[in-house]
Formats: sequence, C-alpha cells, structure tokens
Amino acid sequence: MDIFVQQILNGLVLGSVYAIIALGYTMVYGILGIINFAHGDVLMIGAMVALSAITVLQNHFPGLGNAATLTIGLGIAAVVCACVGYTIERVAYRPLRRAPRLAPLITAIGVSILLQTAAMIIWSRNPLPFPQLLPTDPINVIKATDTTPGAVISVTEIVIIAVAFIVMGGLLLLVHKTKLGRAMRAIAESPNTASL
Repeated sequence: MDIFVQQILNGLVLGSVYAIIALGYTMVYGILGIINFAHGDVLMIGAMVALSAITVLQNHFPGLGNAATLTIGLGIAAVVCACVGYTIERVAYRPLRRAPRLAPLITAIGVSILLQTAAMIIWSRNPLPFPQLLPTDPINVIKATDTTPGAVISVTEIVIIAVAFIVMGGLLLLVHKTKLGRAMRAIAESPNTASL
C-alpha cells in the first residue's frame, strides 16, 4: 500500500508539472491555431531568469529571507516571460497570421532554436543548480516501518501541486467568468465569426 500511495504522490507532482505546461500549449493553439514549439523554451528562459534573480538577491540582500527571495525571483521571471512571449507574438507570429499553416510552424521551430542559443550564450551550456529555498525535509504521509517503505512528499512537491491547482482554477475562472474569457472562447470556437 505504501508504494501505491508513493506512486500516486509522484504522479500528482509530475502530472501537475505537465498540466501547467499543457495549459500554455492549449491556450496558444486554441486561440491562434499555432503549435508553439518555443513554449518550453520560454519556460526555460523564465527558469534561468529566476535563477539569476534569486542568485543576485541572495548575494546582495542576504537578509531578505527565502520566501521573499523566491517570490521576487519568480515575479521577475514571470514579467520577463510575459515580455518574451509578447515579443515573439508581435515579431514572429502576428505577421504570419494569414500565411499558410507551415510558415508559423517553421517560425516556431526557429524561435525555439533562437531562444536555446541565446540561453546557452547567456547562461552557458553547463547545468546550473537552483538554490534550495524551501525546506528539504520530507513530510511523512505514511510512516516507514521495518517492513514497509512508507510514503513521503516534500514541501517543493506540495508547492508544485498547489500552484498547478491555483493556475488551473484561475484560468477556469478567467475563461468562464470574464469578458476576456468569452472572447477567447469565441475565437477558439470560430475565428471568422469572432472577427465580425
């Protein structure tokens, strides 16, 4: 039973990561009709910006505290990702709105390669460790005994699951309860009719 519970917890964490990434792909494809191959690369840029911001904050403001450092670093990363996404849409995708379907696809691959190369130039090709800002002690869901391994989850994994549910819930409210959400659903349903 312990192994089963542990695998359920592992699946929840991994599924939450996939869900957050899939939300971005789904939104872009549903509204623009483009498979954005650069989506993962924009997330990578965000992770690297967060790493850089957190490193700078830890070096220059050591008394800030882990929670504040993480919040500010992720906030900076979110702003940079929004700017990168907006720039990509304006420069790479918007001019190709009426182009054949293959043109945006090739452009998305090109943008992906561009972002990967830029990241290698800025941050190097070597793996960079992300600072441990959350407690690392595992939380026992099922206590281990002499005969059973138990089941554990970390604070980081709990945060991942919570963020996924908050983002999915927020997006659900945005899409179903706001004027912007109705417009997004209309475009996804019928771009020609929505343009009237």
